[in-house]
Amino acid sequence: MDLNIRIAGEAGQGIQTTGDLLVDAFASMGLYVFSTQSYMSRIRGGLNWYDVRISDERITSGRERADLLVALSEEALETLRTVVTEDAVILFDGDEAEGALAINFTKIAKDEGGAEVMANAVAAGAVFALLCYDLESLTSLLDEAFHKKGQEVVDTNIALARRGAELATRHQGCITAPEPAGAPRSVYNGSEAVGISAAASGVKFVSSYPMTPSTGVFTHLAQVADEYGIVVEQAEDEIAAINMVCGATYAGVPAMTTTSGGGFALMNEGLSLAGMLELPAVIMLAQRPGPATGLPTRTAQQDLLFALHGGHGEFPRAIFAPGSLEQAYGLTRRALQTAHNWQTPVILMIDQFLADLRMNIDPLDATPQPIDRKLVYQPDPDYVRYAVTDSGVSPRAIPGAGVFVVADSDEHTEDGHITEDLEQAVRLQDKRLRKLEGMVAEALEPRLHGPQGAEVLLLCWGSTWGPCREAVDLLIEQGVSVAMLHFAQLWPLDVEKVRAAIKADARGRIICVEGNTTGQLATVLRCAGIDMHPQIMGRSDGLPFLAEEIVAEVAS
Repeated sequence: MDLNIRIAGEAGQGIQTTGDLLVDAFASMGLYVFSTQSYMSRIRGGLNWYDVRISDERITSGRERADLLVALSEEALETLRTVVTEDAVILFDGDEAEGALAINFTKIAKDEGGAEVMANAVAAGAVFALLCYDLESLTSLLDEAFHKKGQEVVDTNIALARRGAELATRHQGCITAPEPAGAPRSVYNGSEAVGISAAASGVKFVSSYPMTPSTGVFTHLAQVADEYGIVVEQAEDEIAAINMVCGATYAGVPAMTTTSGGGFALMNEGLSLAGMLELPAVIMLAQRPGPATGLPTRTAQQDLLFALHGGHGEFPRAIFAPGSLEQAYGLTRRALQTAHNWQTPVILMIDQFLADLRMNIDPLDATPQPIDRKLVYQPDPDYVRYAVTDSGVSPRAIPGAGVFVVADSDEHTEDGHITEDLEQAVRLQDKRLRKLEGMVAEALEPRLHGPQGAEVLLLCWGSTWGPCREAVDLLIEQGVSVAMLHFAQLWPLDVEKVRAAIKADARGRIICVEGNTTGQLATVLRCAGIDMHPQIMGRSDGLPFLAEEIVAEVAS
């Protein structure tokens, strides 16, 4: 069974603190946890909420309705009380509310703890009591969380949690809740998974201009910079950020930048520069709805075609899009290694949904394991940077290796000097593009979940993996012949293997589930020569897909 808890109110009321506290506490008990956030692009006010879904089995999607609503404002109460299950319990941070259990968390925190900010401890205690969970799991976490602030702060928070539990049980009996199931205790969000992997893989320079929802990765790398020896530079803009990455990679340093749509637009000239100079520049592109500023704190999958075609001219690139936290960790390393293997830009695409979701998984290895930079440390005396090879990959030395390492943004000869010789230009362009043959040979195949030969096939990429996976499992339980094919690598593609996996002629129905309205994955597949005309299940409201929505679409 599973239960969905929604904490809702205004920005600045501690919604995220309460949600994070509950997620960590539930995970420490051995429950499976999956949390998502919906928040406005404002510092205070508005209507935000944080969903914490718990279960005795692994879950990979949010839910529309709440079984327990914790309303911290009048707007939250009135707006969201209609989006609850039939037997839902509503907690209200106030003195009274019709149809709700009123516990004035804020007043209690101020009167009994001395600060309104501690209302999250009162609310968390009330939630634990309503679920009839042992409060010690929560108090142990409070001890751990506030230990550095002193014992008095710890004791006050624990006392407030107990007070919230006392008031909740005085007025309401237990809600049926899942039992702990030995789930992993380690909790991460998508930004942390990418950041941990980048640091462990040997990134030594990151330059970014903060932009939601990419900032989480940037700040994580800043937090661990001293531990891993990373130089973190907050650039004046995205143009400077990508150009700094080009400079760092030219010098042999594993480097990356993080950005979102508008920032990636500014990086396009630098992206093209990396393509010409054959530099292993890695860009983490965290998507949000557009165009322009769009919905800056919401989620989308609207930048696939932009990532594929961004940058003027033709040059090879790879594009990865993780769907889970494990993939976010693994594909970050793969993106960095691919960039260095083939000396070409690589784009790692996530989105707000994946960046912010929190769930418990097995611990991620943060031990430093640097990628192979594929450098030549003792080049021959006749070394030239852009030597033409069968693979398209030239020996890569770095400045200071005892030879000249000449690079130029103009078309150039093998030794890096500018040329207007058209035959040479074609020769070097063909060399660069020849890398795609080897990149295709090692491309990740789309991964099937569900039975071979299913009548209905869901196509998805990136963060839609979780909702689609849960939907497929639910539909199979209902006797529906359905499977999903998830693309974690979007480019380049091994077209023959993709065509064989899709088997368009043998399917009764193909549905492309994407966080856009134009079916960008479907467009990429058709342009690659895969003949199919799937139904597009898209959205552009800035909210993530839910498994239950996909189930309803397949059943329609």
